[in-house]
Parts: sequence; structure tokens; C-alpha cells
Amino acid sequence: MDLKFTDAEADEQERAAVDGVLGAPDSSWFGADAADARQGGDLRSARGGLARQRRDQLLPVFHAIQSRVGWISPGALNYASLRLGVPPAESYGVASFYGLFSTTRREPITVHVCDDIGCLAGGGKELCRSLEAEASAGSNPFAVIRSPCLGLCERAPAALVSRASEHPTERVVAPASEGAVRAAIAQLADAAGRPGAPDRFDVAASAPQCAAADGRGLRLLARVGRVDPASLDAYLGSGGYVALERAFELGPHGVIDEVLASKLLGRGGAAFPAGRKWQGARSMFEKGRTPLLVCNADESEPGTFKDRVLIEADPFALIEAMTIAGFAIGADRGYLYLRGEYPLALERAEHAIAEARASGYLGSRVAGRDYAFDIELRRGAGAYICGEETALFNSIEGFRGEPRSKPPFPTEVGLFGRPTVVNNVETLANVPWILREGGEAFARLGTAGSSGSKLFCVSGAVARPGVYEATFGLTLRELLALAGGVAGSGRLRAVLMGGAAGGFLSPEELDTPLTFEGLRAAKSALGSGVVMVFDDAVDLREILARIARFFRDESCGQCVPCRVGTVRQEELLARLAREAPRSSVDGELALLAQLGQAMRDASICGLGHTASSAVESALARWRVFS
Repeated sequence: MDLKFTDAEADEQERAAVDGVLGAPDSSWFGADAADARQGGDLRSARGGLARQRRDQLLPVFHAIQSRVGWISPGALNYASLRLGVPPAESYGVASFYGLFSTTRREPITVHVCDDIGCLAGGGKELCRSLEAEASAGSNPFAVIRSPCLGLCERAPAALVSRASEHPTERVVAPASEGAVRAAIAQLADAAGRPGAPDRFDVAASAPQCAAADGRGLRLLARVGRVDPASLDAYLGSGGYVALERAFELGPHGVIDEVLASKLLGRGGAAFPAGRKWQGARSMFEKGRTPLLVCNADESEPGTFKDRVLIEADPFALIEAMTIAGFAIGADRGYLYLRGEYPLALERAEHAIAEARASGYLGSRVAGRDYAFDIELRRGAGAYICGEETALFNSIEGFRGEPRSKPPFPTEVGLFGRPTVVNNVETLANVPWILREGGEAFARLGTAGSSGSKLFCVSGAVARPGVYEATFGLTLRELLALAGGVAGSGRLRAVLMGGAAGGFLSPEELDTPLTFEGLRAAKSALGSGVVMVFDDAVDLREILARIARFFRDESCGQCVPCRVGTVRQEELLARLAREAPRSSVDGELALLAQLGQAMRDASICGLGHTASSAVESALARWRVFS
């Protein structure tokens, strides 16, 4: 491979950031001074092939550079490319794809301010404007980035303040005000050069109301706020790893049988039966191919924050669930792909993995058994599309997060070409309970088409926003009552179900049962469990325009229907909002429907398929544009 480099060179800090991930180079082929190269190392040309096998370290390396310096300079990109044997043009294509990386110079202190639909209704737009004005004044240098949803919707508006240095620090500010953000900036500026840690804060304060209303107590949220999430001993004392012992008693096929009997459907949005995925991967193991397990914790759907709560408040449960899933399918390794905007979840997950490994619950002999399984944590970098499973594979492998064509399906050819099972955090969190209580007991909960319980992310104009757990079958009216009813003006205008890729319900549809089948019948979607409430003070035209802008920004651009369709959808809605249709309002709405149909029919992945769903559901219920 003939790699073309510019003359730009990395400085000492940038080289240290890269070497901190990859180790010091031992050959001048990979960035070492010739005098420091290992004897004979420069003569082994085959090492180039070994370097290319490390392309999957590209995102960790970019995170290290960004955290150390604040941006990825041409020199840093050249050095990272040299170390990994990746053409610089390809490295640049990856760095420029992800929202958390910057390839232009940026201030060391950066403030990501959410102006997505949840924070938009809660004052996020005004906060962005005031902080941008202050940043441009230059009295206290910092950069302001308007961000899609930060996963903090229950405390909107939200901001994430980060400081790049040898000891980088990130701080969540939510609910955010100009004064609170300014104080966080001052604290990080004052602490420059010293180690820092993400903020701690209470999570899922709404859980007690859920337990009382459900009548059966909490399952997924049982430890939240009650058990120390940083203590493995506390987890063991609350029933931790009992399910793993049960898995060893049942054997791989017995575990899969229990999951099949539970009728557990995926909780990430697609609602595919989890047991069937596991069954398919196990069959590949029995044909001599070792599968991989991937936990998708890159929840980037606007309005979704349940997985963040589970990882922050009960991380060992996820590690145990991944270990059980790995045992069932025959995997020797799992990958936890965590959203890049979750600093506390990152710290908790890293700690839980290290503790489990040190205590023998991960490694060459899990819990003293003849089973080897370990987990590697990978951090996303701000790309909604990486929630799509094959785009996630590309991201881990060091490529742009672009979806792959199917077939082949992941259980046959997935991450690194191996059979792969992908489940999201909430799906896996159900597994320990299923193993302890039995698949049939789980299937008896809820309804025939929606078994078990569900986590709902309730945000917006409600008195008590938060994560609510309830057995499938309660109605939207009952859920809103649990959350204290409609806040703001007290008059309900709309409820967005499933997030930007979901659909709206009107006040006349509050008795819709919150099940997969119930929401399908209402021509809406359960999706990832988003329940975002809007009172009548909200301008729905502004909300629809922000949804359209979200999909325009988050389209990977790989396929024409989505790349062009999302742009045209946003332009059309902007014309309607300005009351400047090209022909007539009805003509524009007809064109909008055609755009949506084209994206559904011809896009490669689910992003294009659902980019118009929420917009069309709103227009079917209200005459938003006159």
C-alpha cells in the first residue's frame, strides 16, 4: 500500500496521545526514530500487514487525540495513520464522519448544548444563543456546539462541558442555565492540567411510583438508587450472578430455550425475537465458527435515556447479562459499544468490567468454569446511524459508520466477518430475570404479543419526567398519570412515541395500550420507549422542522434516497413554516408524502425508512400548516 502523507507532523502531545493507546512504535515504518527502532525491526516488511489489522483502533486513537488536544490536526491524523497503516485520506474520512471529532482547530473547552426536540421545548435554543454570544465575545475562550440529543431529556435543557488536556474532564450540566454552564466552564478552566472525573448524580428518581403502580415491583430498575453501582460485593449481595450460575446448570441450549420461551422481543426498536438471534448464532458455533456478542449502548434516539440509567445505576447486571448471552451463543468476546456523550456511564462500565475481570467473572475461566469470555468497551463518537447494527460493526472496525447491505445477516457474517449477535442494553437486562424466574414466567407478564415489562423514557411537559418501568399493557393515559400529569400549560397538545423515528399520538388517543401491537394499530411506534409530551404552548411546526433537520444531519449519505430525501424534506418543511409554498400547501404535502414513500422503499437502512414517520403522523392528526 502506497500511503500518501503531507508534510504535517504531530507535536509531542499528539504523539503521546496516540502512543498511549497503541504503545510506543518499535519501527521507523510506524513512526519511531530510526535510532530507537528495535534491531532488525525496520527490515520486516510483513509488519505492514499486522498494522492494517489494527485499524479497529482508529476510533480509540481519535478519542485520545481529541481529549488531549481538543481537535485532530493534520499532523496528528498523519501520525495515527502511520501507526495503524491506514491511508490518511481514509482516516480523514472517518474523523470527519463523527460529530464528537473536530478536524478544525477548536478551543480546549467545548460546550455541547442540546437543541434537539426535547431541549428545544425546554429552552435549549435560547441557551445556545446566549452562550454563542458569550463565546464570540472572547472573555473566557470556549467553543459552543449545537448538539443533537444528549440523552438527558428528563433534565432538559442539557449541556456537556469538556476540557481537553493531559487529564481531560467532562461535566454534565442538566438542567442547564447560562449561569450553571458558565460556572462549569470556570471550574474546568481552573482545573486545567489536573485530573478530573465526571459528575455524580441521582438517577431514576421516578422508580418508586412505577413500583407502586405496577403491583409486581420493579425488575429492571430494582437496584437503581438502592444498590451501590460501583460495588461488586453489593451487586452479589442483591442477587447478582445467580442467573449466571443458573445458565451454567442449564447449558447453552437450555439458556436459549428459556429465552425463546420468554418471547422476549428486542427493546431497541426493531422488536426482533432475541431467542431466534441467539439460536442462529449458536448454530454457526456448532458449525465451527465462533460468534461475537455486541451490546448496542449507543442510544441516540432523541428522547431516549433508559440505557444510560441502567449502565450508570446497575452496570454489573449488564456485564452478567452479556456473559450469559456469550455463553449461550458460544462467543469468546463481547463488545460494549457505548454512546460517546455518556461520561458517567463510561466510568461505571469501565469500572464494572475491570472488577468483574479481577474477580474471575470475566477472563479465561469465568466463575471457575471451563468457559472463556471477556468484554471490550468501545466508545461511540456522535453518530446516530451507528445505532444500526451493521453501521456499528463498521464503526468498531475503524470505518465510517455506514450500514451494510443485507443479506448476509449479522448472525452469519457480522463484526470482523464473524457470526454476531447484537442486542441493546434493555434487551440484555431482561435476561438475568428470565434465567432466575423462568422463560414461561416472563411470557405470562404483559400481553400475548408483548411479554415482560418495558422501560419508558418520559420527558417534556410532565410533572415528573424520568425512566418508568411497567408491565406491557398499561395505557398512555395511565403512564402520564404515573408521571404526574401534563405540566406547562396543563393542556396536552401531542405525545411523540418512539422518538424522531416514531410517531405522534393526539389527546384523543390516550387510551392506546403501550404494547408493540397496540401502537402499530394506532399507526405509531413503541420504538425505544420514548414518550415525549408537548403542551399547547409548543409550536409543532418548529418541532417538525427540528426532526427533519435531525435526519438531514444524521443521514450517513451512503444512499441517494436518504441523502437527498432528508434534505428535500427539511427544505419543504421550511417553506411551509415560512408560509411560502412553491405551489400550494396541498401540493407541498403531496410532495412530502412522495418523498417519504421513496425513502421507505429505496433506502438501505432503517434511518431512511423512518425519516418521515413522525412528520407524516403529525400531519395526519393535525392541520399544522394552513
